[in-house]
Amino acid sequence: MAALRTSPIFTALEAHSPEWGEHAGMRVALRLRAENAANVDTLALTDVSSLVRTGLKGPGAVRWLEAQEIPVPQGFNRWVPLPEGGLVARLARTEFLIEDGWAGGPVARLAAALRTTAPGVYPVPRQDCAIDICGANAPDLFAETCAVPFALDPPEARIVTLTTMVGVGVTVLRRDVQGRPCWRLWCDGTSGPYLWETLTSIAAEHGGGPMGVRVLHGDISQPVAGTQGGRP
Repeated sequence: MAALRTSPIFTALEAHSPEWGEHAGMRVALRLRAENAANVDTLALTDVSSLVRTGLKGPGAVRWLEAQEIPVPQGFNRWVPLPEGGLVARLARTEFLIEDGWAGGPVARLAAALRTTAPGVYPVPRQDCAIDICGANAPDLFAETCAVPFALDPPEARIVTLTTMVGVGVTVLRRDVQGRPCWRLWCDGTSGPYLWETLTSIAAEHGGGPMGVRVLHGDISQPVAGTQGGRP
């Protein structure tokens, strides 16, 4: 059996004695010990690094995506949803991030196609730490940790912001979940532990904290046998 992938913030999550599950070949924290379900409406941070993603860039990227029948955001620093629940984010004129939804999507197909020669198209590996930050108090957290007021952007504008948060370079967009305000944030995996620990510490001051994926995203995984409240 192939080894499971590991989230960049696995160790930080393990400290909460989670109920572990598996999604897309990665261990995911379904529930955390002593998590407060009410935080999902106040301020909750959830690791969503298991979602599969890929990137590409280059002068031929737009035409190549269109040939693959992938919707392309018309404006720079914008995003569009995918039918399976994923998204396509346009990070610059010719650079894109594509991420699957919980039920899958086109990333595996695109990644395989990118391994062949495509003039003017260059793959960009994505080994991100990805975090969903949800709840009414999320804008207070952002105001304290980032100089760019992206929380004021209307959700219907589908804006993608590239900025820094507590000194870490991040890409962030708003995508509400179950009617709750929610922002998805990506950063380099090596910066993930510091960013997670810093944000969860500040979130506690705003009445929030970390949470497993199940409360916000539902049953995206079956529990891993023998891992209730401990190391898998």
